[in-house]
Formats: sequence, structure tokens, C-alpha cells
Amino acid sequence: MLNQKLLEQLCEEAGEKRTEKAKEYVKNRRVNITKVFYDDSNNFEVYGRVNGNYDIYATKIQVVNGEMENVSCTCPDYEKHYGSCKHIVATMQELLSNKEYIRIFAGIQEKETSYLTETQKRKLTENSRIFKQLIQTFYGEDSEEEIKQEVSANTIHIEPKIIYNSYNKTIKLEIKIGEKQLYKIKKFSEFYENMLQHEYYTYGQKLAFTHTKEAFTKEDLPMLEYILKYSEIIKYANESSSEYGYYGRTLSDNYITISNTGIDELFEVLKEKSVNFQKDGYDGKIIFLPNEPHIEFKLKEKNKKYYLEPNIDIYNYDIIFGKEYIYILMENILYRCSKEFQETTLKLLEVFRKNFITQMEIQEEDLPKLFSIVFPKVKKIMEIEGLEQEKIEKYIPKELAVKVYLDYDANNYITADLQFIYGDKSFNPISEEPEQLARDYLKENEIVEMFRKDKFLLDSANNRLILVNEDAIYHFLSERIEEYMEKFEVLATENFKQKEIKQPHIGTLGVKIENDLLKIDFSQIEFDINELQEIMEKYKLKKKFFRLKDGSYLNLEENNTMNFIQNITEGIEIEYNKIKDGELSIPAYRTMYLEKALKNLEGANIQKNSEYKKMVEKIEEKNVNTEIELPKGLNATLRNYQKVGYQWLKVLDEYQFGGILADDMGLGKTLQLLSVVQSYVEKEENPKPSIVVCPSSLTLNWKNEAEKFTKDLNVIVIQGSSEERKNRIESIPKYQLVITSYDLLKRDIELYKEADYTFKYIIADEAQYIKNNNTQNAKAIKEIKAKTKYALTGTPIENSLSELWSIFDFIMPGYLFGYRKFKELYEMPIVKDNDKKAMNKLKMLIEPFILRRIKTEVLTELPDKTITVLNNEMQDEQEKIYMSFMQSAKQEAENEIKMNGFERSQIRILALLMRLRQICCHPSLFIDNYKGESSKLNQCMEVIKDGVSAGHKILLFSGYTAMFPIIEKELKKENIEYFKLTGQTKVAERINLVEEFNKNENIKIFLISLKAGGTGLNLTGADMVIHYDPWWNLSAENQATDRTYRIGQKRNVQVYKLITKNSIEERIYELQQKKAALIDNMLSTNETFLNKLSKEEIMDLFK
Repeated sequence: MLNQKLLEQLCEEAGEKRTEKAKEYVKNRRVNITKVFYDDSNNFEVYGRVNGNYDIYATKIQVVNGEMENVSCTCPDYEKHYGSCKHIVATMQELLSNKEYIRIFAGIQEKETSYLTETQKRKLTENSRIFKQLIQTFYGEDSEEEIKQEVSANTIHIEPKIIYNSYNKTIKLEIKIGEKQLYKIKKFSEFYENMLQHEYYTYGQKLAFTHTKEAFTKEDLPMLEYILKYSEIIKYANESSSEYGYYGRTLSDNYITISNTGIDELFEVLKEKSVNFQKDGYDGKIIFLPNEPHIEFKLKEKNKKYYLEPNIDIYNYDIIFGKEYIYILMENILYRCSKEFQETTLKLLEVFRKNFITQMEIQEEDLPKLFSIVFPKVKKIMEIEGLEQEKIEKYIPKELAVKVYLDYDANNYITADLQFIYGDKSFNPISEEPEQLARDYLKENEIVEMFRKDKFLLDSANNRLILVNEDAIYHFLSERIEEYMEKFEVLATENFKQKEIKQPHIGTLGVKIENDLLKIDFSQIEFDINELQEIMEKYKLKKKFFRLKDGSYLNLEENNTMNFIQNITEGIEIEYNKIKDGELSIPAYRTMYLEKALKNLEGANIQKNSEYKKMVEKIEEKNVNTEIELPKGLNATLRNYQKVGYQWLKVLDEYQFGGILADDMGLGKTLQLLSVVQSYVEKEENPKPSIVVCPSSLTLNWKNEAEKFTKDLNVIVIQGSSEERKNRIESIPKYQLVITSYDLLKRDIELYKEADYTFKYIIADEAQYIKNNNTQNAKAIKEIKAKTKYALTGTPIENSLSELWSIFDFIMPGYLFGYRKFKELYEMPIVKDNDKKAMNKLKMLIEPFILRRIKTEVLTELPDKTITVLNNEMQDEQEKIYMSFMQSAKQEAENEIKMNGFERSQIRILALLMRLRQICCHPSLFIDNYKGESSKLNQCMEVIKDGVSAGHKILLFSGYTAMFPIIEKELKKENIEYFKLTGQTKVAERINLVEEFNKNENIKIFLISLKAGGTGLNLTGADMVIHYDPWWNLSAENQATDRTYRIGQKRNVQVYKLITKNSIEERIYELQQKKAALIDNMLSTNETFLNKLSKEEIMDLFK
């Protein structure tokens, strides 16, 4: 219950009449309790709203330890008597008389609690206290806002007072607020907090209000914003230093110290207003005027002496510095002045003040300097009295004119001879000092300073200025000379004019194909071709210019011509010493690169011979030629895109260029190459044999395809024992097509070299097998001689650009230069720096010799392929194992790198990462006798069962063959028939398994290891693919998917990627997507650089 004595105390203080009136208010429901803060019956705070006769009044009652601590009301009666009024009494009566308030805030329990233990009672009391706090926090929130609005009548006025100490130049700001009676703000931090929280606060008998902006008069709102800004600074500056409180407060809390920025802001608030002002203890008023004071200086003659004096008392002003302005305090006016005022009027005034003089005596012989140095600066504020006009004109200098004579000396340095001209008098300022000539020394100094800033030096021996620094000469000629010509009369010798900056330009460029060479005629380029190498070295270093031997400058800043020359010199590896009479001869395979570069060259006359034009037209042709002649012995109907590929390969063969057929998996690359071989054999009386090198798993596939599509070709497969292979190799001249594997070729390479065969074509199928130039595969195939070399691959780049270089090194050795230069020019800038320029140049080089089509572009009849990522989350024991191993693996990796360095630790780190991936697949791959579950296996089986029940046939790929026995066990439980293919499966058995799976509807699942099943399989009988675990190389997954998504597929294909959330698998997937863009830009494929991970990227996998 609330303390009834408190009400009695209020009633006694208010008197009988007020108490009776309070009862009427309560009875007529004119009292509303808006908020209560309640601890117990002796400690509470209540806010109310009472509808009086003329207005609505806000009341407050605060009780502390059973005593009335504070009461207030916004009515006139309270303000007049400062005691308990009828509204305060009514508020207390309402609180006591309404049972709802008592129940909510006093905490009376409706249920009997005597049977509870003391512990239970304490807990119940605590719960009740917390609940009451919740009620108090939200109860009356809306009505309190209403009160704030009702008592806010824009009546509170702000009165600032400026306190200035002229001795230490400090300015303070004190503030009073109120209506009729004003109260000083004693704590600005407290005022800021009240405004922030919209607190109701009492300053004294005549001032108590809720602190909102609406409470203040509109004209004082800018001042209020200023106060709040600096009050906040005071509050937080003092709070931040509170932990070292023994040093005292950082800022005083009872006034605002005005800073340089603060005076600028305060002036804007008080502009053109009069406010209270105290200077050195004396009170008064000050006006803020946004203009400069009227200060002038008078120069007069008296008794043949000259005197200069100001029109103000030099001791009667103060200077106050703001950040943007300077202020003059003079005769109770604060003037805002510009920086120009500071540099002229104030600077002159300070000379008087610092020397304690009110008048300055000037000798007649000093008048010329006064008029030439001082007068030009202050002539607007200087009055001349008593001086004859003739004498004034004698001392005031005429307008200065300047002549500059420019030339080059024997060292090709710029020389500048100066002439200063006043009227009809001219002189060299370096060597002459004319007498009795009024000179504008300030302007002369500005002119000399201008030359000095442009790095001209004094050539005293020749009485002139000289510019010797090459960079400064170029800067002067390219950017500065225009300003000199605007300001001065500039005269240049013919020698100077001839050595102005030249813009690189190619007038006529001749290109031709002649004797199987590409010839470029540079003779019409507008500079000496013998200087080309030095010019390009400077351009590569991003120099702005090159100084030609004749002394003139060539502008090297990026432009169309220089880009063209750089593309040519870098793209075709010019040997400058081989340029004879302005003509360069290079291999014809550079033609297409040159053609692409020429398309970006503007303003040049390009002359091309007929052979050049013919070659370009043929290679660029990407449409089917209606006159194309297909081989008669070809037992197949080529699709349009296959015809384009066939004619492209034939054009490359015509010029003995190599090429990469990089079509998507399943688009018939084998058929296109067989067509080329068949065409050659049909047209030649004694055709040379051609050789196909492929993975061992595809040798029989090539033989079968040749027998099917080109049955007239005489084909031999190199296989069998060492002796059998030797015999077959010796019999190669009898055959038209030889098929061997990479593995057998490297074993038999010496036999091929001994036989010294030169094949018509060498075809590297699945050319990613030679992507590493240092492997025996790559070394062996590059030993084989052939007229034309082709590479077939759906993934010309899997991991790095060096793979692309290795394949090009096979099809056209030297075309992409040596690997060291390729790495310097292209690989490092593209991979490390994402250099777009280098990327574009490389694309220009490789595009003519790579033909790539993707299924969605050329097979409009191919059904849809949908890729879905299915996430699973590890549970219970599997998750514990993963998290435990991840922590130890991360620590082990860090220790390994610390001990052995990053490069030497990669094998160990990859082993640790493999363990994490195995745990995601199934912990039993890593831990013997593991009895728990695998969330991924559970998810996989759900997908399989759903797929099988819906009539789908499924390919399931995994990078871990050890996973298959676990999956097989589950498949057997569900009576689902399956096949399995791994690296141990023999070639003949592979073919049988593929054919049986495609036609047997009872076989629902084909388990295939990612490495063994990525190439050479046609599994269009399936229409669903499951990638059980993500592989480092995204292209390996794509190749596997393309076993079913290829020509012959009639149904939509659904691809599922199973990814374990919050694991290394998720990191691998994110990394695949992140790094796919680079090769996508190069070849429009989705490859990644996963074997080129940085240390940071690898360590991120352990998160």
C-alpha cells in the first residue's frame, strides 16, 4: 500500500479549498496518471496530467525514503506560491483511489503466499519487481509524449553572453534560458542529456519544462543547435577522461570555450544581432557585423616630409582568428573580415601597432619603393593628400610589360632572354638596374618566381634564364608555355619552333604476305624507325615523352598510335635489328594478331596485299561456306557448326598453322578431325600418315569412330607388348591413321625418332594431358614431327595460364614465346594483378587459333540442364569429429609453414585438407570402426531413392573410390542395381559397361570415379547426375557431367552437387565461383586456378 501520510501532508500544505477542488477533479475523471516509477511505498515517482479550468497541467511528485522530495506543476498557482497546488493533490488522490494503479505499482498479490518458503517468496518478489519495471517502462509512454507537446509552447528564450579576455585572447560563452526570469545553464553536459532524453527539469521557481526543441522560441533554434553541438563535445570529452579523474576535467562544464571553428559558427548564428558582452570584467553589448571596418591610411606631405597614418586608434582593437575568417573587435562591434583584409589592411596596421607609433615618417628617397611595393597592395585604402600629381605619377610605376625570347642552345637546353618594359623604357632585369625608374617590384618578383617554379636556372654568364632538366623542358612545352604566351609577349626562334612536341602518328602502313612471311613496312612512320626500340622502352616504363635525336620531343602519353605500336612490338616479339629499310619480316602466324591490332588504329592509311586479305578472310570466316566440299568417304552428316569447324581446321592446314578445337564435351570433336583426315587422304595420291595421341581409355573409341565414320581409312592402333609395338611402329607408312596413347608414346618415343617420321597431322586428344610442359607426356608429343598440329580439349585451361602456353607450344612452337617471357608478359600480370590490358593482348593472340562452341549455343535441340546445390549439415558425432580435427589440422598447418615455409609445406597441408573432405563424405574414410552416421550419405540416398522411384537413371561421381563400397552397401539394402567404374576397370570392360548401362533399364545407378570417368564416356542413357563431393577443379566436374549432357540426350538433365554446410566443402565451392571469372574472360569457360592457391586462401579453408 502507498503511504497515506504523504497525501495528508500535501492536503495540509495545499489548504482546505484546494483539497476540495482536487477531490472534484478526481471525481469528474479529470486526472490521468501518465507514468509511475515505483520501488516501494516510501520510494516512488509519479507523473500526472490534470484538465484544469483553462489548460492542461503537468504534475510531478517524487518521494524518497518516505519524505516528499520534489513536487511541481505547470499551473500559475504553483509558479506563484511554489507549493502544493490542487493539481498536485489531485494527482496523489487519483493514485491512491484507483485500485488499478495500486495493483500494478504497489505489488499486492491476489493469491495467498503464506504457504511459500522464504526462498520461494524472495523469488516471487523479485519476479514481481521485474514485471513492475516492465510495466513502468511502457505505461503512459504515449500520453507522456502528448504532455510534452502540450507544455511546449515555443516560449523558452536563450540569452547568450560573450566573455572575452584580451590578455590571453580567450572567448567563453555563457547561456541563460527562461521566459520572463532567466536561469543560467550551470552544467552544459546535463543540459545536453536533458535535451537528448526529453527530460522534465526544474531550474527554479519560475522555470521548469520538458526539454524539447519545440519548447524554445523559433528565432533561438540556431543558437540551441550550437549549444547542443558543443555541449555534446564537453560531455564526451569529460567522460573519456574520467578514468584519470585526478587530472581534473578536460573541459569546463559551466561555459563553452570558443575555438577557431567555434567563432566562425557562432558568428553565423549571431550575425547582425546585439548580445551581452564582457571584456576584461567590464559588461556591455556587442554587435556581430558581417562586414569589414572602415580603416584607411593617409599619406601627406608636411614641410617636405612625408607621413603615413591610419584613421583609427591603433591600440583600440583586438584581432580574433577563426578558421575561415579573421575578426576585428573594435568599439563593441565584432567585424568579420576576409583573408585579403588580413593580408593588406591588417598587415599594414600591425606595423604601426608593433612599433608603438601612430604616424610613420617616410623619406623622399623611399617614396619609389613605397609606391612600387606597398601602394599596389593597399591603394584601395590609401588616401594621398598634399602631393602634386606630377610627383605621384613620377613615383607610381607604369604598367609592366614583358618580352620573352625562347631558343635552344647547343645542348638542346631551353634559353629565355627577358625584357621588362615600362612605357618607352626597356631593360634586361638580370644585367641592368635602371636609375630613376618607378618599378613594380611585386609584379617583377611574381614573374621571376613563375620562371623559378618551372625550374629555370640563372645563366649569369649570358644574362639569361636556362632550363636544363628534360622532364622540366617537356612539362614547360606541354603544359606551361600556353600560360606564358597569355601573360607575356613570347618570341621564339625557328630553331625553337622546329623542336616542339611531336605527336606519334603513322601516315601509311604497308602489310603483306610474301614467301610465307608477314612483312610490315614502317618506313612511313613519322619518326626515325632506328629509334623505335628506345622509344618503346621508355613507353613501357610509362614515361611521358622521348627526346628524339634531333632534339624534339615525342609525346608518349597513352594514345591510339602508341598502343598500336606497343601491341605490335610486344605481341609479335620484334627483333629491332631485323628491321631492314623500315621493313620487318616475321612468321605468317602473326597475321591475325596484327589484323586485330590494325582494327584499333585510327587515322592511318593501311595498305594490304591480296594474299594478306585472303588469309584474314578465310580464318575469320565463322559461317558455313555453301561451296564447302565434304569428303566423299565420310559416313556421317555434319551439323552446321561441325562444318564450320571442319572448314576452319582446313584453313589452318592450308597455311600450316596449328589450332585448338575446344568445343564443349559431346559436340563431336572426333568426327570433325576424322573429316579433315579423310579429306586429305582422298585428295592425295600418296598421303602421309596422320597420328592421334589420346588417353589409353580412348584408343579403342578412336578406332571404333574411324571405322564407323571413315571406314575407308586404313587405321592401326599401337598396342601390345614392346616387340609388338615396335613392329607396328615400323609398319606405320602402310597406314593412313595411327592411334596411340600418351603412355605408350613416351615409352616408344625413341622408335619414332629413329624412324624419323613426318606425319601430315598430329592430333592431341584430351590435350589437358600435355598441360604441364615438364611431364614426359608433353615432352614426348612435342618430339613428333608433323606438317600441321591440332589439339582437342574441352578444357584448354584447368588451373593456370601456363597450361594454355604448353598446348600452344605443341601446336605452334614459339607462337606464345618462351615460357619465361610468357610468364612475364601475361601470366603474372593477369593472375596476380588482374591486368586487363595484358588479358586483352593475350586474347588477341590466341583467339584466331582456338575454336570453342558450347552446347547451349549450337545445340538448340539439346534439352535443359539444371544444376542444384543441395546442402547438408553434419550432426552429432560427425560434427564433433570434424570440428576437433579442423582445430588440430589448422594448428599443424600453421606450425608446418612456420618450420618449413609455405612452398615446402603444401603436400602436408593438402593431406590435412583431404582428411577434412573425407570426414564430410563419411568419417569411416578416415576413422576405422566408425559406427555413426554421415549426413551427406543420408541425403545422397534420399536423392537416389526419389530419383529411382521417378524413373531416372543416375550417374554418381566421387573423387574418393573408397566411398563406393559404403554407397554400394546402402544400394544393396534398397535393392537398387548398379554398375561401378574406377581407374582399375579395364578398357574393354569400360566399353561394355557403358553400352549395357545405356540400354538396360534395370541398371539405375552408375558409380564412377571422377578421374576415371571424366573422359571418353557416352552415357546419354542417364538423365540425373550426382556429384557426391566437390573437386578442386571445377572443369573436372563439368567434364563428368558432360558424359550424359551431350549429343543424343533427349531428356532434361538434373545435376545435384552435395555440399556440407560450414565445412571445407563450402569453402571450396565459394572459391570455385570466385576464381571462375578469369578463365571465363579468356575462353568463355568456367575453369579455376585451384592449384595456384595463395597461403591466405589455403588457410581460409581451415575455417
